[in-house]
Amino acid sequence: MIHRPRLTTRLLRPLAFGLTFAALLLSRAAAAPLKVAYSDWPGWTAFAIADEKGWFKQAGVEVELLWFEYGPSMEAFTAGKVDAVMVTNGDALVTGANGAKNVMILVTDYSNGNDMIVAQPGISSLKELKGKKIAVEVGFVDHLLLLNGLKKAGMTESDVELVPTPTNQTPQVLASGQVAAIAAWQPNSGQALKAVAGSKAVYTSADEPGLIYDTVAVSPQSLAQRRADWVKFVSVWDRVVAYLNDETTREDGIKIMAARAGVDPKEYAAFMSGTKLLTLAQSAKIITGKTDTFGSVAGSSKIADDFNVKNGVYSEPQDVASYIDASLTTDALAATK
Repeated sequence: MIHRPRLTTRLLRPLAFGLTFAALLLSRAAAAPLKVAYSDWPGWTAFAIADEKGWFKQAGVEVELLWFEYGPSMEAFTAGKVDAVMVTNGDALVTGANGAKNVMILVTDYSNGNDMIVAQPGISSLKELKGKKIAVEVGFVDHLLLLNGLKKAGMTESDVELVPTPTNQTPQVLASGQVAAIAAWQPNSGQALKAVAGSKAVYTSADEPGLIYDTVAVSPQSLAQRRADWVKFVSVWDRVVAYLNDETTREDGIKIMAARAGVDPKEYAAFMSGTKLLTLAQSAKIITGKTDTFGSVAGSSKIADDFNVKNGVYSEPQDVASYIDASLTTDALAATK
């Protein structure tokens, strides 16, 4: 008597179980939330509105927003603890050059004055800082802002003395009188202006729109595995921008953002204008642009790459194009029409 049918049954049972178990794992992986690290910048804190209002779930995607200081947010991404991180376009290159490859899928905004060179009372221009000390987090985005400002003023980095300082400590350093100026972004720049009566912003990101783009950068692995979910994530952004642009809901939106940042809503509202929030349509133009100027993410990132290599932030130039995927923004834009 031949027992093959019985033998086949015995073999198929574990095989079927294995396939079922694998399918279960894949199902759980697909249902797992997208983990996104973000920090205190208006263009990123605004995502707290979508989280509180349940807009991600309405879009059909589970998202877990994880709050960090800026530096630690990049460290969490580098360590593989999150799927994405919100960073400037220049810092996306820094993160990638140091081993944590990433792809920018959305430009949320550009800094429109919130990044500042704040000087002591009596100093009204960058030229007056010649030979003086400036506190800055060397290699970070406001170091680039400072260099760009010095160049416009006919100066170079050698005309001033840099004092390496973590950005969140710059207000205290300015108040101590140890330096003539600081380079910092909000809320730190605003805190410095408040801490030192008579201090003044002598150069800001509003003087060079596009020098600092703020983005959502995703790991290539997560992007490849869950692209459809990331398109849904991006599609929610227009709803956030509309909520903040609508006078009837703007106050509530800022209240949510301020609560997330631990800042008084009136204080948070005061520096909202320093961040130019971009609609998906505006973001699409910038992320798809191919200029070699600050008018596109590609151009701005190339300038940032040159800065990073020159200043030893990393040694080898990066392939800027590989850090940008404009298709998610265009797909999300098409889906919302």
